[in-house]
Amino acid sequence: MSFDTFLQHLTNGISLGSLFALIAIGYTMVYGILRLINFAHGDIVMMSSYFMIYFMSAMPWYAAILLVIISTVLLGVLIERVAYKPLREASRMSIMISAIGVSYLLENLANYIFTGVPKGYPDMPVLTKGLHIGSLSVQSASIVIPIITILILVLLINLINHTKTGMAMRAVAKDYETASLMGIQINRVIAVTFAIGSLLAAIGSIFWGARYPSVYPLMGVMPGLKCFIAAVLGGIGSIPGAVLGGFLLGMGETMLVAFFPTLTGYRDAFAFIVLIIILLVKPTGILGEKTTDKV
Repeated sequence: MSFDTFLQHLTNGISLGSLFALIAIGYTMVYGILRLINFAHGDIVMMSSYFMIYFMSAMPWYAAILLVIISTVLLGVLIERVAYKPLREASRMSIMISAIGVSYLLENLANYIFTGVPKGYPDMPVLTKGLHIGSLSVQSASIVIPIITILILVLLINLINHTKTGMAMRAVAKDYETASLMGIQINRVIAVTFAIGSLLAAIGSIFWGARYPSVYPLMGVMPGLKCFIAAVLGGIGSIPGAVLGGFLLGMGETMLVAFFPTLTGYRDAFAFIVLIIILLVKPTGILGEKTTDKV
């Protein structure tokens, strides 16, 4: 493999990894607050893609992006209000079953409303334009995605560490009951968390559509699983961990195909092998903290 070819694969791996990281942050934020794996997160990405198709059929791309983000945030908050809030005091198993139910509901709802026929994601030249940098040939999205991901990481870390809302999030994540007794509005904090997670899902769907322009009801399943694995790899509950896990998983998957072309058909299996290994070797993830259960 020539150096130019390696550089091309490296660029693709960074782009894919930053995309995984962007969506994985949504998983890790919700888990950090509620200790809940929001299995519907990948399906929110799918719904956001359908929103973009219909909004862009009636307006310019920049107006459509704004409406897609608003619609996706409202969808995420609505899901939290209807499916998770009534189970606030229920067992974790009940909430997890509710999350799986929401996932199936969104998939079947999309299948009923939009049909199962794949639709083409609308083309946005600002993201799909080909760029030539020396011997490299990349989409403009491949340059934008890592920049946006790092920028969002910095903004979220500042939000959590230097604002009252962030302090409330950390308090709820540390001790739900004590935070409630201290006067923190638990429902508001959780709603804000879901809103941020859905915002990231909307942004992730836009970049995902630029790379993989095919939209269908089950399109969110595999990205959702891979981004969940990325969050576990980095340390679920840790935002920097989600970003690190996303980059590592994207790089690993891309390099696997680059160095072993015969394994191209097994690229999806790579993520699950990583999940098994990390659960056996370091269940808390690379940047995850060890927790102890009180008895």
